[in-house]
Amino acid sequence: MLNEKFPTLNEGCSDCPIRHRAVCARCDADELRLLEEIKYYRNYEAGQTIVWSGDPMDFVGSVVSGIATLTQTMEDGRRQMVGLLLPSDFVGRPGRKAAAYDVVATTNLVMCCFRRKPFEDMMVRTPHIAQRLLEMTLDELDAAREWMLVLGRKTAREKIASLLAIIARRDVALNMARGSGRIVFDLPLTREAMADYLGLTLETVSRQISALKKEGVIELEGKRHVTVPDFDRLLDEAGDDSDGGVLS
Repeated sequence: MLNEKFPTLNEGCSDCPIRHRAVCARCDADELRLLEEIKYYRNYEAGQTIVWSGDPMDFVGSVVSGIATLTQTMEDGRRQMVGLLLPSDFVGRPGRKAAAYDVVATTNLVMCCFRRKPFEDMMVRTPHIAQRLLEMTLDELDAAREWMLVLGRKTAREKIASLLAIIARRDVALNMARGSGRIVFDLPLTREAMADYLGLTLETVSRQISALKKEGVIELEGKRHVTVPDFDRLLDEAGDDSDGGVLS
């Protein structure tokens, strides 16, 4: 059951805030009713591990609210954040019984979960789910390839701007708002987490955010409430154009 730390959700799939982007986006009413029979919600507090790499994973699901990180640990104990899970992103892989990465909630997080075996069975009977999951997997592959460019070739300033633009565009997509002009969102990552994800020092992240603020590329209220007055300008700072790039 949800408590005051987590948003109150309507149990019906048709009213879900991520419905238009999640794995069930193409499902019709009958298919949604079948999904509702095997779904349940799980809540995770900030810092809580959702699953450890190599552990059995008896569920798959979608992030409804909050953000999580994907982390890989090397044999000598070194850790690298390799991905972010934002609202509507899918967790787990049908057909794979064990988790490939550590998945940790960065903020308080709500997941819509499905028991893995019934979900796999339903994929066979419901092409809409399999088709949407394939689309999401290919989008994830494209994003991973573009992120290699961000980490390998972009400057610190471009890295910060790219991450802000990715989060801003996802917020716009979830709220079905316009993707240009003035955008307002809450940054779900601490500066320490941003540094870890981007391969930068905390000091560099803080310095570059301050520079973007000073030059009017972003506005900050506190450390987390971000306003982007001109999204195209943020894209320019990221080294991308308004057609997409790393933001797709």
